[in-house]
Amino acid sequence: MSEVGAAVTACGEAARAGAAALASAPAGVIDEALRGMATLLTQATGQVLDANAADVAAGQRAGLGAGLLDRLQLDEDRIAGMAGQIGQLAAVPFPPAEMPVRDLPGGLRLAERRIPVGVIGANYEARPNVTVDIASQLLKSRNAGVLRTGGAALRSAAALFDHVIVPAVAAAGLDPRALQLVRSADRAAATELVRRPGLIPLVILRGSGTTTRDLAAEAARHGVRTLAHADGGGVLYLDAAADPALTAEVIGASLDRLGVCNRLNLLLIHEAAWDALLPVTEAALAARGVVASLPPHSHPVGHEWALDDGREATSWPPMPAPARSGMPAPGCWTGSSCAVSRKPGSTSTMCPARAAR
Repeated sequence: MSEVGAAVTACGEAARAGAAALASAPAGVIDEALRGMATLLTQATGQVLDANAADVAAGQRAGLGAGLLDRLQLDEDRIAGMAGQIGQLAAVPFPPAEMPVRDLPGGLRLAERRIPVGVIGANYEARPNVTVDIASQLLKSRNAGVLRTGGAALRSAAALFDHVIVPAVAAAGLDPRALQLVRSADRAAATELVRRPGLIPLVILRGSGTTTRDLAAEAARHGVRTLAHADGGGVLYLDAAADPALTAEVIGASLDRLGVCNRLNLLLIHEAAWDALLPVTEAALAARGVVASLPPHSHPVGHEWALDDGREATSWPPMPAPARSGMPAPGCWTGSSCAVSRKPGSTSTMCPARAAR
């Protein structure tokens, strides 16, 4: 077994050793650990920011693009936001362990029971906040975990584990072995993570499309189940009745972070509003340092710009009338979400988007 493989196995075995106690932990203890994480995150801001500064400096030397550096970087405001989210998670009531579904013939009763998986793996992009997101959500669900982040964020992740996650779990009386970090920047660690069905039966996969798809295929070959996110991006559709001021506001708000998967990726404009909204949208994009990729495109319309290192752009085709209210017409690529911006007095609707070609 390789050194990286041995490291993943050791993390999995440690997490499995701590999983049983976590699965049976009272709700109050779980929430105490989460509140402890929020408190320690605030108290350890200095240590976390020092580690993060080293990650960012290394990323700059390696030539990471602006979007990737943005999602890598932490500051006091972002840490405060992370702590606030953990506190909100702690306040969420636990669902019942068992829910009745219906009675069956013969006096039988059908019920739905919630049982922790045990050990869940997670491979994700170089975003320090995701380390805390996943660790806290695993804890809330009473699952142990083995986390592996992109190498560019490894110092930050290690600081979060050492100064926040592990101490909070231990202080609440839980087994600190339950949550593990693979402390290797070697990309082979991601592959090893999806090869251990008896130890880590489920792995969450995030990150770039190609890498995620390859890892999902490797997991399937080894009998490991996955929850995978490979491609996506925010989609904004501007209706013919779109309000220019609201349009500029929504575009600006959707591009405050360029390296995240829900940034504005595809901007769809009703063809009747193209001439009127073109200067509005160009100015809003320029204010965020983003260029418009106008037709004819040299790339697929649904190209995911958050994964295109160093090219901060937004795809921008004109749109015919929607097939039905709030939905792009067939033949156009849509991603993870669609916003329809209309004049004041009517509604702004968030609707699920579909991939249609």
